[in-house]
Amino acid sequence: MSHHSSPEMQACIANCLDCFAKCEMCIAHCIGEAGMEACLKACLDCATTCPACVTLMSYESPLHAKMCGVCADACAICATECEKFPDHDHCRLCAEACRKCEASCHAMSQGM
Repeated sequence: MSHHSSPEMQACIANCLDCFAKCEMCIAHCIGEAGMEACLKACLDCATTCPACVTLMSYESPLHAKMCGVCADACAICATECEKFPDHDHCRLCAEACRKCEASCHAMSQGM
């Protein structure tokens, strides 16, 4: 069984895709909203790293573990920012997806 077909990598890919979608949704709601600048920037970082992880994992690049480490960091920062706005559904959903992605990307960065 190749590493790519491992359940852990498949779950990480799915979590990255879900996180990307939730970050994009949060970005759309935060644009132009006062006080949401840090949240917006964190979501942009996360929405940039998630697809890069998916791409690198999809062809088992030797760089995927490093990128997953960067993505885990971006997800942690984004979740922390979004958790500051629990009354905003888009932030709550984004934070939940980020925490899930953070965990799986962290595991992938450790060589799973």
